[in-house]
Amino acid sequence: MADYEHLLYEKQRGGVLITLNRPEALNALSPPLVTELHNAFDEAEADPEIRAIVLTGAGRAFSAGYDIAGERAPTVWPYGLAEGTSVAALLDRWRTQDKPTRFMHMWELSKPIIAAVNGWCMGGGSWYALWSHMTYASENAVFSQPEVRMISNTSYIWVQNAGYKNALRYSLTGDHIDADEALRIGIINQIVPQDELIDHCFGIVERIALVSPETVKINLAVATMGLEMMGLRNALVLNGELSAFAHASKREEYNRPLDEARDGGGLRAYLQKRDGPFQPEPFGPRSEIRA
Repeated sequence: MADYEHLLYEKQRGGVLITLNRPEALNALSPPLVTELHNAFDEAEADPEIRAIVLTGAGRAFSAGYDIAGERAPTVWPYGLAEGTSVAALLDRWRTQDKPTRFMHMWELSKPIIAAVNGWCMGGGSWYALWSHMTYASENAVFSQPEVRMISNTSYIWVQNAGYKNALRYSLTGDHIDADEALRIGIINQIVPQDELIDHCFGIVERIALVSPETVKINLAVATMGLEMMGLRNALVLNGELSAFAHASKREEYNRPLDEARDGGGLRAYLQKRDGPFQPEPFGPRSEIRA
């Protein structure tokens, strides 16, 4: 078994529990964590003793999304480019990054991934939860794509799971969704009490393990390959292309105040500037304005 620094890998009950393990950062998806996660998927895929994967997060979150707290170059206005770069370089970077490849890697595994979502499940973290083949959530799960508020892209997987109208309602605003709303629109299978969540998911793993692994592999492919034949892969590739334009769509009046807030008060000030106008959120722990 590989030695992982940013996640926990624990074989049990016919499967493996993979835990994103950056609780101090709400399991934000740093490049090293993402690399380890996909290596762990490959390790589970190659192990005949593992019949399914349960994916969860340590502490208060499944994942807060891609890590935006790292070092960054100063922004040059009026076009919002990082100092020393160009529009061409920005577009090329977002067009050629491998997020679509990574999500298809999950999708095309021959062993099902079951996401066990507790707490915050935001941005790219929500994409990992929804690209999992099944998704179960505790009563305190909160889903959102708040990055669209700072000029970023949504993911087609929200449309695939929630349907066109529900996906647009939340993908155009970044508004929060609690577990009840997540169940209503179809992005999760079931709500499970927090203290039973992992056990519930491994109960499903054990039931899967009663079926021949070859049969599970084929029946998983019936669903995943069927959706690919209907255009899922093409939609994801186009999603990656359009993400470049989303990240290049900055306007000074929208984004410069965010940068100034971060420069003056750090990430907390940045998030307050970004999300403050949207509060109270429709659902979840921020659905009421805090005193």
